[in-house]
Amino acid sequence: MSEEKKGFFRRLKEGLTKTRNNIVHGIDSVFNGFSNIDDDFYEELEEILIMGDIGVQATEAILERLREQVKENHIKEPADCKSFLIQNIKEQMQVQETAYVFEERQSVVLVIGVNGVGKTTTVGKLAGKLKGQGRRVLIAAADTFRAAAGEQLSEWADRAGVDMIGGSEGSDPASVIFDAVNAAKARNIDVLLCDTAGRLHNKKNLMEELKKINRIIDREFPDAHRENLVVLDATTGQNALQQAKEFGEVADLTGIILTKMDGTAKGGIAVAIQSQLQIPVKYIGVGETIEDLQKFDADQFVDALFSVDQTAGDGEEER
Repeated sequence: MSEEKKGFFRRLKEGLTKTRNNIVHGIDSVFNGFSNIDDDFYEELEEILIMGDIGVQATEAILERLREQVKENHIKEPADCKSFLIQNIKEQMQVQETAYVFEERQSVVLVIGVNGVGKTTTVGKLAGKLKGQGRRVLIAAADTFRAAAGEQLSEWADRAGVDMIGGSEGSDPASVIFDAVNAAKARNIDVLLCDTAGRLHNKKNLMEELKKINRIIDREFPDAHRENLVVLDATTGQNALQQAKEFGEVADLTGIILTKMDGTAKGGIAVAIQSQLQIPVKYIGVGETIEDLQKFDADQFVDALFSVDQTAGDGEEER
């Protein structure tokens, strides 16, 4: 494991402390408190997983699989099925390799999400990551409604060492996208990252705006690979799931970026979102720096949650 990955795993593990206290300690008490695997045992597990924001749908799938495995393997002791439970949680969250195809191809990435979730910061961090991979990146500041959005993004663009195309406050976001798309073509840019306005309360306007933006990209840059990534604040738990659903009604979402994982007891929402919406969590953020935004890795996430030491070759749990 690279030093950066090790460092992130450590921060992720620290960041998931509240979620761990919320979910894992409850799960451990069930495994330690029951001597038989019976309906009460499954009911207790179900309650803890749902209370931990893993969601009804994912919980049902995880426990249904666990019941099958207990039968197939003739498991009698609760402690003997814990590793199966952990594996089942991982399986609910696997991200396909194709999820990151936009990094390899000439792409336009729309980043959407309500204000306050860390959307603008995430665009800046993503720009820095892609630039670090040797990609030519351009940022479009198409959130022209929030006064400070352009300035904030400009600072991130400087930090990441990439150019930015912006518009004056209140100008038409679609015209910013038009200028940015044409600049991206002229400069042979690899990835055009577009920060868009985050309004859900007026869904009709947002829908019209996104349609207009999509029409411009389709017309001006038909060959570009397209991504629509929604940024969600993990600390809002089930509310984040609701936001993802609502944005899914106005845009064809291809992925999710979960921010603020370091300050929440609701980290289980990562499982719920992926399981319920069938949209992959592609990145998670656990802090302020560019390094604190990383590709989502289900194994790494669940191991960090259950304090399984990834640096140990045998995958033993830390004592």
